[in-house]
Amino acid sequence: MGVRPRRTNLVLGGLLLLAVLTGLGANTIGVDWPLDLIAVHAAAGLAVLLVVPWKSAIVRRGLRRQRRSRWWSLALLVLVAITLLAGFAHATGLVEDVGPLTVMQVHVGGAVGALVLLVVHFLAHPVRPRRTDLDRRAFLGGTALAAGAALALTAWEGALNLSSLPGGGRRFTGSVERGTGDPTAMPVVSWLNDRSPALDPDTWRLRLPGRDLDLAAVLALPHQDIRAVLDCTGGWYAEQTWSGVRLDQLITAEPGMRSLLIRSATGYALHLPLSDVDNLWLVTAVAGNPLSRGHGYPARIVAPGRRGFWWVKWVVAIEQSPRPWWLQSPFPLT
Repeated sequence: MGVRPRRTNLVLGGLLLLAVLTGLGANTIGVDWPLDLIAVHAAAGLAVLLVVPWKSAIVRRGLRRQRRSRWWSLALLVLVAITLLAGFAHATGLVEDVGPLTVMQVHVGGAVGALVLLVVHFLAHPVRPRRTDLDRRAFLGGTALAAGAALALTAWEGALNLSSLPGGGRRFTGSVERGTGDPTAMPVVSWLNDRSPALDPDTWRLRLPGRDLDLAAVLALPHQDIRAVLDCTGGWYAEQTWSGVRLDQLITAEPGMRSLLIRSATGYALHLPLSDVDNLWLVTAVAGNPLSRGHGYPARIVAPGRRGFWWVKWVVAIEQSPRPWWLQSPFPLT
């Protein structure tokens, strides 16, 4: 029997949606869940790769027709290919940058573009599930696809683990080690359009509820060493020894307050749970040396168990807020 476009599109759409959701989860969650989101994400990507020959046949057939929407299908195929190639390149740990972009930015950007085109494609050619889609043939086909993706993932991960490639030691988030024990080797990453500000230590102030502290006052506070992993959504991680002050030594929870609003000198701001105040740190040094400009001098947040975008750099204010910490975008929008 020939290729069934409707079922192929349903399967491809479902796999892309699964890949997006697991990728978003893996990028947001900094703790090791029982469900290995990266493994599911990778398996979904490999399953997409297995479906590509069938989708390619549909695209070739569509290109022979004079439909304007055929170019959307071709563009979707190209974006999916770019996303997969960037994902494989990142997994090896050998490729960090593609021109001015990181390989992870290419991977995420390709995925977002593919998702947009998938929605456009669906609106142009709606494909709705039918009860008959759950027949024996579909079950056997789905089982074969899942088994093929699992075998491909096992072979891929096995080859990486046996090799000397950096990707063989990826963290559960998919991040590759960069600069553990050597802060100078850690990449300098800022969120979206942020730039590393050059803050004057003589004029810098930390605004706290009811008081302001200059740098000398912050440095005079009792500091402790914390061993914590900075796991950046850019696709790298590093374990360092940080030195700082736990936030419960700076903040006394007020009635009705539910979150801490951490503000950066760049305008970047995030709400963190007030209940985590005893596991959040304002740090001024790493590996025994003051923070570098690119890594948050003179002070940044260390939030163990959270991804790097929670580790606000260049902190200028810590406020209490009645807003729940979860009442914000999963990722900062500025």
